[in-house]
Formats: sequence, structure tokens, C-alpha cells
Amino acid sequence: MIGPGEPRLVDRPWPDVGRPTVLVPVGSTEQHGPHLPLDTDTVVASAVAEALAVRLRAEGVDAVVTPAIAFGASGEHQGFPGTISVGTQALTFLLLEFGRSACEWADRVVFVNGHGGNVEALATAVPVLIDEERPASWLPCVPGARALGDDVPVDAHAGRSETSILQRLEPDRVRVDRLEAGDPRPVVELMPLLRDAGVGGVAPNGVLGDPRAASPAEGSALLESIIAEAWLRLRSGRVDARGCGTHGDGEPDPTTGAIS
Repeated sequence: MIGPGEPRLVDRPWPDVGRPTVLVPVGSTEQHGPHLPLDTDTVVASAVAEALAVRLRAEGVDAVVTPAIAFGASGEHQGFPGTISVGTQALTFLLLEFGRSACEWADRVVFVNGHGGNVEALATAVPVLIDEERPASWLPCVPGARALGDDVPVDAHAGRSETSILQRLEPDRVRVDRLEAGDPRPVVELMPLLRDAGVGGVAPNGVLGDPRAASPAEGSALLESIIAEAWLRLRSGRVDARGCGTHGDGEPDPTTGAIS
């Protein structure tokens, strides 16, 4: 059973840390259109990590959430003021050293990823940690494959889905007076263009999708689905070759299905 420890790691003096499950939000600091804050991915990853910690603690498992890793691999957004990208290589090294240090005392370390651009670093670093016999894994912030109907679309970046989630989590930070459509094409179709020209070359306003129909209710549905999918992956205890938690039941791909 869990002790009296605080759910935020940084609130615990060292004698109270114990051997918890450590949930680590991994986000980004990057443009999210003219209407969303730069830390949108970090906000989402943190909310999912906190919800998972609540569920674990309700089952008697001590769990803590660390401060977020708020800078990721966001090179596709370079050129927009405010974007700070450390790149895949630097993020990989950070995840490795973070995991090695935390695994010295944690029961397990689970990175909760809110940005699709971070997947390569996670898929490189976490398998190394596992090969070193360190209890590490990562989870994507993606809605469940069958949890949402066609009336709740998931678009690529700063569109209806992310805007809805931020309206649910931090509505005062959404500039609803600036909602405007960007490039509405599916992310699979946009990927070759994004690799060649970056987001700015595809959508000058930084939006991939159309946020104008966003709503807090839709954000609640999306967030609940993301948390439920992450919970299934966490509870299974299984990981794939990339170190990503998996339940193997028609789950979405953590790269193409990510709200990033």
C-alpha cells in the first residue's frame, strides 16, 4: 500500500521518496498556431501523467509525477518565434541520463510523450535503458483506436483536437479570437511536404487542421480516450521493440496517431 507521499516528486523530501512508479511528462516548446500556447504538448503530457498517477495510487501503487521535460525535437517548427528545439540527439542523451539516474531508486520510470517529434528519441533511448536492465518504458498521448467516433476527428497540429483539449484543460490560455484554419489535409498526406519544407512551408500560420469547431466537450472526450489508452498500455506491462507500452488490441501507432 502507498504511504503518505505527495503525488509530485519535487514535493517529497528524500526520506519520503521510496520506490515509486515515476511518470515523466515529455513535451515541447514550439509554436501551436496563433491561438495556442507554446507549451501545449507539455500541458497535455502533464495532464495524462497526472491522471495515470491518480489511477495507480487508487490501486495502492505509489506513483509520482516529475517536472516535465519541456524541450523536445521540434525542428519542423523552426522559423516560428518561440520555438525551442533541442533536436533528437540531445533529447536522446537527456532521456538516457534521466532514466539511468531515476532508475537507481524508482520502481520503474515511464515517459509520457505529448509530442510526435520526440518519438525517435524515445524509441532510441528507452530500448537502451531496457537492455541495461533498467525498468523503463514510454507511452504516447494518442486516443484509443476505437474509443472515438467519426464525429470527433483527430487532426495533426494546433487544429480542432488540440484546441479542444486545451479548452478543456486551460481555457483561459486559448485565444479564441485568433482561431483560423490552416492546412486541413491528413497528416499522412502532409508528411512528405513537412519533411521538405517544415510546418511553415505548408501552413504559414502554423496550423495543420481547422480549430474553429473546437469545444471543451470534445476536448473532454479526446482527453478521456487518451488517458484510457495510456492506462491500457501501462497496465499491460508489455513493451514493443521501441520500448513503447503496448496492449496489442488494435492500438493506434504512437507516431502517426500522436496529437503532436
